[in-house]
Amino acid sequence: MAKILFVEDEPSLQKAISEILTQEGHNVLTASDGEEGLSMSKEKDVDLILLDLILPKKDGFEVLKSLKEDEKTKNIPVIVLTNLEGTGDVEKALSLGATTYLVKANYELEDVLKTVKEHLK
Repeated sequence: MAKILFVEDEPSLQKAISEILTQEGHNVLTASDGEEGLSMSKEKDVDLILLDLILPKKDGFEVLKSLKEDEKTKNIPVIVLTNLEGTGDVEKALSLGATTYLVKANYELEDVLKTVKEHLK
């Protein structure tokens, strides 16, 4: 199946979503900060990125901007999965190239899985 990079600094959420995606047959790579996520996205040839915005070292907006400016990673779909609910945050992420914006508190794990499946078709 697909190779998915999940950039998330909260270990319990990283583990839960990784397990669900792995059960679906996907190869899940994880990164705990923005710098690691950016570097892995360039080295590991991933099919999709799940990206938190509030991250250590380099925030999700910076990661997203760098991904979309790089020829190698600009076409990778990026699903933002965050707790930032402000309209400005949503607009900024989408304008930087995010494919979808999900607020963690508003979605169940199954919804996240469904969104991932839609973007991998």
